[in-house]
Amino acid sequence: MESFREAVTAWAAGGPGDPARELAARLPVRAVVLLEGPSDAAAVGALAAGRGRDLAAEGVCVLPMGGAMSVGRFARLLGPPGLGLRLTGLCDEAERRYYARALAEADAAPRGFFVCAADLEDELIRALGVTRVQELVRAEGDLRALQTFQCQPAQRGRTAQQQVRRFLGTKKGRKIRYGRVLVEALDPDRVPAPLDGLLTSL
Repeated sequence: MESFREAVTAWAAGGPGDPARELAARLPVRAVVLLEGPSDAAAVGALAAGRGRDLAAEGVCVLPMGGAMSVGRFARLLGPPGLGLRLTGLCDEAERRYYARALAEADAAPRGFFVCAADLEDELIRALGVTRVQELVRAEGDLRALQTFQCQPAQRGRTAQQQVRRFLGTKKGRKIRYGRVLVEALDPDRVPAPLDGLLTSL
């Protein structure tokens, strides 16, 4: 599945489509989860693992697109005009209309996409509560960095939840790591609805 993901990413960047077509037929791939970036993929992977599921073995490719604006291109390549695979994924409320338009142009069903209010990190922070997230930040060895960040002038007018959410994106790789950490800390009945809906639909 990793080879298929790499072949599709190369295809979307202007490379040849034959490697992706061949892998899709050989694996076989039945569905693709389109996500904005690797932190979302880390969260989806963590939830699947926590529920005892191996998405790759089930024929599901979890594919970070490298940005929400790429959804139209990937939908054309992977949906009905291209490989004819089932498409699903997550998007933010602010991008819902863009996703709907891009998917409609590719004859793909927008109802298969699940919408986060702000973004997935915000959903996870609200599900856990700021206090619990701060405990996890402490356990990960990042509490001092968070406290320093919160003292910056630009952060003083923001709520603790807004500060924590912004903090997760301030260092390369941090959002990816916490995508997994926050999901693994969730109680089974506290999984945010968009993330739960996505995995249940697969």
